[in-house]
Amino acid sequence: MGERSSIVLHACCAICSGYPISYLKEAGYDVTVYFYNPNIYPEEEYQKRLNAQKALCSHFKCQLVIGEYEPEEFYRAVKGFENEPEKGLRCDKCFALRLEKTALFAKQNNIENFTTSMVISPHKNFEKISAVGQNTALKYGLNYLPLNFRKNDGFLKTNNISKKLNLYRQNYCGCKFALNHISAL
Repeated sequence: MGERSSIVLHACCAICSGYPISYLKEAGYDVTVYFYNPNIYPEEEYQKRLNAQKALCSHFKCQLVIGEYEPEEFYRAVKGFENEPEKGLRCDKCFALRLEKTALFAKQNNIENFTTSMVISPHKNFEKISAVGQNTALKYGLNYLPLNFRKNDGFLKTNNISKKLNLYRQNYCGCKFALNHISAL
């Protein structure tokens, strides 16, 4: 048997990353979960999601690396796009920021492969996020794996994992703009 390939999985939250972690481990990868989410608002919400991610990674016995919580980076990245609708250009900027930091982490740690759990959500555009990931990978000489974790009931599987482990479940994407959108409904 050869050496297992390593991969960095950017985790947006525990709910979305449960099935991707299990999928990647079953596929033979040594998984490092990178939790970088400066978009999450407020900080109390960030802590709830981080604690759930810690519990999930402990369950799957995989390494969790916690990126810096730097909301000012998020606000800088989306400046001028604050009033964009959900799934608009503000979200694109947010995806790019988080995947850029993930790629930098992978590069600094000599891990050639990375992907993200964001694509499992039916509220996210798989093709758009995958294109951002692939462009970012080219920039750093890495491999972005455009894995569609939604296939084969992936979203159902990830929800079942989170229910089984009694993980915290959020009701909005994460940023204050998404929260304001939910509050306005």
